[in-house]
Amino acid sequence: MDPGSRRIGVALSDPDRIVAQPLTTFTSGGRRKDLAALVELARQHDAVAMVVGLPYNMDGSEGPSFAAAARLLEDLQDASGLPVRGWDERLTSVQAERTLISAGVRRDRRRRKGMVDRVAAALILESFLTFLSGSPEVR
Repeated sequence: MDPGSRRIGVALSDPDRIVAQPLTTFTSGGRRKDLAALVELARQHDAVAMVVGLPYNMDGSEGPSFAAAARLLEDLQDASGLPVRGWDERLTSVQAERTLISAGVRRDRRRRKGMVDRVAAALILESFLTFLSGSPEVR
């Protein structure tokens, strides 16, 4: 997922952990509501683990939203009972925006914001799945 202060983009992978697909974007309703919604989505889709994008700065230091994302990661692990991993989300929103532009998605700002969040979530998950495919010890 791509957590933000206003919206959370969510993506899903297939059971074989090969393909990441954008799933949904929802407006943040506060920590408790967000946790309940994310845990429910995980339950509905029979998730076995979750990945939370962590906003690092370009130099690798923790970005201004890092603490909130790390807290979400810990809270999700407690609330869901599933393994939750953090993953570097640097430049995923920029890459998602470029992907949508190249796909010809209209520049309707309100509509595209949510699309950017879920596409960014798919890019985060795709990067994590690529890492897993090359690392048999973490499978």
